[in-house]
Amino acid sequence: MFPAVSTWIIPPALDGQRLDVALAALAALAGTPAAPPSRRAAHRLLERGHVLLDGRPAHKGLRVRAGQRLELRLPPAVQAPLPVQMVCRTPEYAALAKPSGLHTAALAGDPGQDSLERRLPALFPDCEARLCNRLDRETSGLVLVAFSPAAAAAYRAHENAGAVDKCYHAVVHGLVEAPLVLDRALDVHRRAVTRVEPFTTADPLRITRVQPLRALAQARTLVECRIRKGARHQIRAHLAAAGHPIVGDPVYGHDSQDGQNCQEVQECRSRLMLHHTALAFPGFQAAIAPEFNTV
Repeated sequence: MFPAVSTWIIPPALDGQRLDVALAALAALAGTPAAPPSRRAAHRLLERGHVLLDGRPAHKGLRVRAGQRLELRLPPAVQAPLPVQMVCRTPEYAALAKPSGLHTAALAGDPGQDSLERRLPALFPDCEARLCNRLDRETSGLVLVAFSPAAAAAYRAHENAGAVDKCYHAVVHGLVEAPLVLDRALDVHRRAVTRVEPFTTADPLRITRVQPLRALAQARTLVECRIRKGARHQIRAHLAAAGHPIVGDPVYGHDSQDGQNCQEVQECRSRLMLHHTALAFPGFQAAIAPEFNTV
């Protein structure tokens, strides 16, 4: 086990290596030889914002230099399982409220990791439940579960037809004074971090519509975001590209090249202020208020 904060100085032997390779190598030296951390585990730590290079979040492919300071900051251990709430249930589907900090899907190669998917047999012992959508670990809100292959296929058909309405609430940096239509194309192919392209998407299912709800303190805005199907990190990447990154986003909220201040880096270690608040498609609807307090 590592302490809450582990710090290393990049040695000359790792000069020029990718950040994920350097992290795995240094963590292996500090850990137990019987269970050295894998590069996949290093990727997860980087994606969650638990790794800083010279005090700033960085992506896995960055080449490190000898003498740089590498920090691994782990969240406090969870003493009790995070609660999952049943929002509604029909014969074909159920909507569950996933808390921030709980994985949606079971992680390959990590059988001990808690996740909503691993809890499904206990939550629904009378049927074979399966996930229909996923949320990032730090995103809270609605996750849809289908009780049969036919129900799961029907949901996917509704998604592909643009008949699913997904509503999220987010707290973003900056004042959003008018509705936004965020329609830039997204490159998600083989990427842990979604890239926003400079041109418009040809896929109407990958458009994010943003409605400001109210201004908050510290030049922030509570916004409503609506998508139809969505892509990996769509709302997070679109808002950041529009100049309104989500508060607490360790991946899209900071550009390691522009020198974010210490307060902002500290904020990144708190929860992501994004919540899937409502879901509707033909024959089904569910809603739940955000976890976070914006008063």
